[in-house]
Amino acid sequence: MTASDNANPSELLAAIDMGSNSFHMVVARQVHGEIRTLEKMGEKVQLGAGLDEDNNLTEEAQQRGLDCLRRFAQRLSGMPQEAVEIVGTNALRVARNANQFIARAEEVLGYPVEIIAGREEARLIYLGVAHTLSDDTGRRLVVDIGGGSTEFIIGERFETRALESLHMGCVSFRNRYFADGKINRRQMDQAVTHASQELLNIRSRYRELGWQSSVGSSGSIKAVSSVLSTLRITDGSIDLKSMRELRRRLIDMGHVRRLADLGVRTDRQSIFPAGFAILLAAFESLGVESMTYADGALREGLLYDIMGRIQHEDVRERTISALQERYQLDQRHGEAVEASAITLWQSVCQSWGIDTVADEELLRWASRLHEIGLTISHSQYHKHGAYLLRYSDLPGFTQQFQQELATLVRGHRRKFSTSIFEGFSPRDADRLKRLCILLRLGVLLQHARNYEAPPAIKAQASGKQLTLTFDEEWLSDRPLTLADFTNEREYIARQGFDLDIQTR
Repeated sequence: MTASDNANPSELLAAIDMGSNSFHMVVARQVHGEIRTLEKMGEKVQLGAGLDEDNNLTEEAQQRGLDCLRRFAQRLSGMPQEAVEIVGTNALRVARNANQFIARAEEVLGYPVEIIAGREEARLIYLGVAHTLSDDTGRRLVVDIGGGSTEFIIGERFETRALESLHMGCVSFRNRYFADGKINRRQMDQAVTHASQELLNIRSRYRELGWQSSVGSSGSIKAVSSVLSTLRITDGSIDLKSMRELRRRLIDMGHVRRLADLGVRTDRQSIFPAGFAILLAAFESLGVESMTYADGALREGLLYDIMGRIQHEDVRERTISALQERYQLDQRHGEAVEASAITLWQSVCQSWGIDTVADEELLRWASRLHEIGLTISHSQYHKHGAYLLRYSDLPGFTQQFQQELATLVRGHRRKFSTSIFEGFSPRDADRLKRLCILLRLGVLLQHARNYEAPPAIKAQASGKQLTLTFDEEWLSDRPLTLADFTNEREYIARQGFDLDIQTR
């Protein structure tokens, strides 16, 4: 029996990080606003190594991942959905058949699986590290070397100042420079040069911002620290002088199998020189003087992100507010549309099967942001808005949620066509169509832009039938609103939905 077996499921939080190299799970308990870890599990799945030449995950790689998730799934049993966060990183960002694997993973786990963008991964890594370090003053640089990407973050206390995810990792560099297991000067120099070229994108900006301390948070950096200690080059701290000495010794060793003598685990030996090369390039290119290892990482960041949402300190709300300010949206109008759309949602959410917290959040935020595209042009502004939301870096949001948010904004006016919902499973497309209809109606109810409260509406839904019943006097005083509803009936009929307007 583990510690998590004795905890009340309502107090538990869990996070799974499906990395390009390893899958990690952490189960924790909330205690007076703090997180106490109960159990950690991790397995070297090397999902990134299973990408074929067309960037499809092979069946063998998918099975490795699913077998690992089956072992994780037992620990999630009975936990509420809002207390569990499962994310994929670079390998799933790159994989062309990622949706296939995600569907299979969700079936195994019984919980939603999301893919996060590189900068969102960096934000969560910093959040995890910041919570495991002392609350010191001054800026810190955090580096996390993953299997397919490496994240670089500058932050102070719990706030980030710069976030970047570069497309280089210990698995991809192993495959390119150390695939035969040999470690020689030419291979090492090529790997370090490649990493330095990637770092040119951030070098000037990061050096200008500066930092007072630097922290490494990945298995690769932990392994380097351990080897430096084993060789008695340092006490486990990392600096440029010790890195250059370790480079010399690695080249003298000549092959990754010799790393066993230094205590490097078998499953990490093949990727050790690749991770080392990326770290050495970071020291040289960014001018890092010294670095310590910290245990917090992406999965711990996910836990604190979950807890923030539970305690109504949701970073996504800050992101939405920042977007409203940046693009000078009419916030009163957005709030009025939100109130109208949510009034309808509350009446039909159960009968239409769109009654989750995520469904409500999606509708609320789409209502607030539906006019974001006006900053570009009034013509086709719904399409401009969808583009902005789909491709912007939005802290706190997964790629899937961003795509859904963009879809609702894209479909909130004009044609209601099948193409708007392309790329989603039939089940998700059907859910999004229903939410989109409610947003469209919320916008129409506020067409006059007079910020009035939602009218007394009786809304009923069954299948693809939606009936709205208004007070006769209210509707007769608003002939343009009735005309809007008449036009809307024609739009949504193209997707097989029937809108019936009645009075009482």
